[in-house]
Amino acid sequence: MSNSIGKIFKLTTFGESHGTAIGGIIDGCPAGIVLDFEAIQHELDRRKPGQSTIVTQRKEPDTVEFLSGIFEGKTTGTSIGFVIKNTNQKSKDYSDIKNTFRPSHADFTYTKKYGLRDFRGGGRSSARETANWIVAGAIAKQLLKNIKINAFTNSVGSITLDKSYHELDLSKTESNAVRCPDNETATKMIEHIKAIKKQGDTIGGTISCVAQNVPLGLGEPIFDKLHARLGQAMLTINAVKGFEYGSGFEGTKLKGSEHNDSFNTDGTTKTNLSGGIQGGISNGMDVYFKVAFKPVATLLQKYDTIDADGNAVTVQGKGRHDPCVVPRAVPIVEALTAMVLLDFLLLHKTNTL
Repeated sequence: MSNSIGKIFKLTTFGESHGTAIGGIIDGCPAGIVLDFEAIQHELDRRKPGQSTIVTQRKEPDTVEFLSGIFEGKTTGTSIGFVIKNTNQKSKDYSDIKNTFRPSHADFTYTKKYGLRDFRGGGRSSARETANWIVAGAIAKQLLKNIKINAFTNSVGSITLDKSYHELDLSKTESNAVRCPDNETATKMIEHIKAIKKQGDTIGGTISCVAQNVPLGLGEPIFDKLHARLGQAMLTINAVKGFEYGSGFEGTKLKGSEHNDSFNTDGTTKTNLSGGIQGGISNGMDVYFKVAFKPVATLLQKYDTIDADGNAVTVQGKGRHDPCVVPRAVPIVEALTAMVLLDFLLLHKTNTL
């Protein structure tokens, strides 16, 4: 089922939304790294449910327990095993959909592919799986040292933060529930999400991410381009519908003479429409990209669908769900970015670590 990501720094995960626990095994982490366990738990707390009124109210502590690969606070170079217990399942909320397929979910495709599915919260297809990624990403962040990774909510529905990351104080990202580093825009986003939630509906949005101090030379020119690996990682996130880096789709409106990044004498570029990546390889400039998230498919209202026998039925949505996944996805974007960059650093055996 392709439960692994990475080539050297590799994460393999397990678990379902309403099972006993989720967890994973991290291979390829160098030995002798002193881990900050509070920092790892802090990253999990940023993603966990129930943290504000605009996210799902499922109450999970998301406390990680390490089982192996760490001795006296340091990595041993062997596999790091960990688990995160599920403590607040309400599987009965999903009994009504046991034999029906929710629109735009994995219900139908999982059933047709495997012949059965865990209908409790989506089972393996649930975004609860992303907590595992946070653990590996938090460890990766600690190994990246000088590389700074900051993601933030760029839009919710039609409400867009009309500023580049250069114009923002990214330290303000965590100052509000929607994780937008502009308080005026954040207030509008929060009110919009609350209004959508009252309707039993959902809304999507975008997340921007910038990685600074990325060394030159990460990425390969053909099948392992840096932006291709970042795109694959981001498109793995539940509800993601698009990925663009640098000038992205807006760059299609420019002429080549307007889009080219002219060089300075030191090898840096006067502009950075390339997004820090040229020919699939990092060029030493900031790496930045944007990720698009669809509205959550689970609606807390009646909707028409079909059952396992192909009959048309009407179902009433139940359970605890995010009206907008974007705020909780911000640390997930950062975690995956850290994992991809660290994997490339280890592949290239640079002296950055």
